Amino acid sequence: MGVVVIDGSTVRSFVDDEEQFKKSVDERFTALDLNKDGVLSRSELRKAFESMRLLESHFGVDVVTPPEELTKLYDSIFEKFDTDQSGSVDLEEFRSEMKKIVLAIADGLGSCPITMVLDDDEDNFLKKAADLEASKFEKASS
Repeated sequence: MGVVVIDGSTVRSFVDDEEQFKKSVDERFTALDLNKDGVLSRSELRKAFESMRLLESHFGVDVVTPPEELTKLYDSIFEKFDTDQSGSVDLEEFRSEMKKIVLAIADGLGSCPITMVLDDDEDNFLKKAADLEASKFEKASS
């Protein structure tokens, strides 16, 4: 268990480090591509969002959302990612949308720091952003 403090500049620096950001996004894409066909299907992307429970809780409290409403929400997310309307999300589409999402998080945080408690083995973009910033401080102090 670890504690990290981040703000918008931490997250933006992570996105600006194109090599690290691309590597992180590509790893997430590969993990989500369950059948290893090089694209994400509607069900693969839905499973990813279901596992994060973003749409099924409100500040950590479970909320009951009718299944048909959840389906509409997940379908709209998929359509946002599937920019060429091919019926699947390729790596470039995924990279582009993830960049928009992470930059929106950075904008939302602004200069207000937040404290997050994360499992050491937790693998998410905000933790990676904090780890990247910490590594820069370590290099600067060496």
